Amino acid sequence: MANIKSARKRARQAEKTRKHNMGMRSMMRTKIKSVVKACDAGDKDAATVAYKEAVPVIDSMINKGIIPKNKAARHKSRLNARIKALSA
Repeated sequence: MANIKSARKRARQAEKTRKHNMGMRSMMRTKIKSVVKACDAGDKDAATVAYKEAVPVIDSMINKGIIPKNKAARHKSRLNARIKALSA
């Protein structure tokens, strides 16, 4: 445990931020899973709607610094490819 007052405060802030980021990351994963479930069910309309809900959430994770932009691009690309595969 930190002994200096500022270090104790930093530890409290880091823990608070960690919990917040975990919640945000969980929300993003949930949105991604909703697209995947719709694709697995073969429902293209539901998958498209879920994808349109997931993209702004994924993009906001980039701006908050929770995930790198390449990871976000990879998720969006793979989800979009799954949706396009439904129509083929």
